[in-house]
Amino acid sequence: MINLRSLLIAYFLMAIYLTAHATDSVTGVDTTSATPTVREVRLFNSERANTFLVVTVFFGAVLYYIRRTRQGKSLFVRRIAGLAAADEAIGRATEMGRPVLYIPGIMDIDNIQTIASMVILTDISRRTATLDVPLIVPLNQPFLVPLAEESVKEGALRAGRPDSFNPDNIRYLSSEQFAFTAGVAGIMNRERPAANFFLGAFFAESLIISEVGFASGAIQIAGTANVHQLPFFVAACDYTLIGEEFYAASAYLGKDPQLLGTLKGADLTKAVLMAVMIAGSILALFGYTGVAKFFGVGG
Repeated sequence: MINLRSLLIAYFLMAIYLTAHATDSVTGVDTTSATPTVREVRLFNSERANTFLVVTVFFGAVLYYIRRTRQGKSLFVRRIAGLAAADEAIGRATEMGRPVLYIPGIMDIDNIQTIASMVILTDISRRTATLDVPLIVPLNQPFLVPLAEESVKEGALRAGRPDSFNPDNIRYLSSEQFAFTAGVAGIMNRERPAANFFLGAFFAESLIISEVGFASGAIQIAGTANVHQLPFFVAACDYTLIGEEFYAASAYLGKDPQLLGTLKGADLTKAVLMAVMIAGSILALFGYTGVAKFFGVGG
C-alpha cells in the first residue's frame, strides 16, 4: 500500500526533474580549437516555473483528498449518468429473467482501460449477485480469464452470495478481433442478455457488437477512452461514458481512497487552470499579458 510519505517523496523527485535545467547552457564554445567549454548548470529552471506550479497544485490536491478519504470523510463525486443507470439495466434483466453481458474491451491487462474496466466489473458483479442475475463475461485475451474470474468472484463475495459465481460464464472466445466479435454476436442472439456493458478499449468491432445488442432490445451502457469509437457507441447505446468519465467510473464505483483522491485532485486542478485561463483572458483584454507569458502563451 502506497502511503502519503512515499507519495510526497515521489512528488518532490518529479517536481525537481520537471523543473531542472533541460540542457546545460554552453558559453564560449570554440569548435575549431581545444578550448575547454564553460557550462552553467542550474538546479531550477525559471522558464519551467509554470510546470512546477501546476504539478504542485495537482499533487497537493491529490494528497489532501486522499487524507480526507482515509479519515472517513465523504467526498462528493459528480454524477455519471451511465453508471447511475446500471441498477436500472440490471433490474430490467432481473424482471425479464435474462442475463447481463459485460465486455471489458479487447486489450490485454497491460492496458490502463482494461485495468479500470476490471474495477467496474467487480461492482457490476456485486449488483448482479445481489439480484441473482447471471453475468456473462466474454474475453478476447487469455490472460484476462483469471483476473475476470477473481473480479466476478470478489463481487459475489461482497454481495454475500459466493454461490452465485459461475466460472462457466467467464468465457475466452478468441484473440482474433472479428472472431471474438462473431462470438459475442452469437451470445447475444442465443442468450438474449437484457443489459449489455461495453467498458474498455474498443476498436472496429464496437459498431458491430453495439448494433447487434441494439437489435436484440437490450439496455446498453458503453464507455471507452478511444475517441474514434465513441460516435458508434453514442449512436447505438443508451448511455455512453465519454473519455475521462470512463476512468472516473472506477473511482466512482470502487471508492478506493487513492482513486477518489486522484479523481478529486484532478478535478480541482482543472478548475484552478480554467479560472486562471479566464482571468488571464480578461486581463489580456486590458493589455496585461503577464499571465499568458507565464504559461508560455503568446511568446
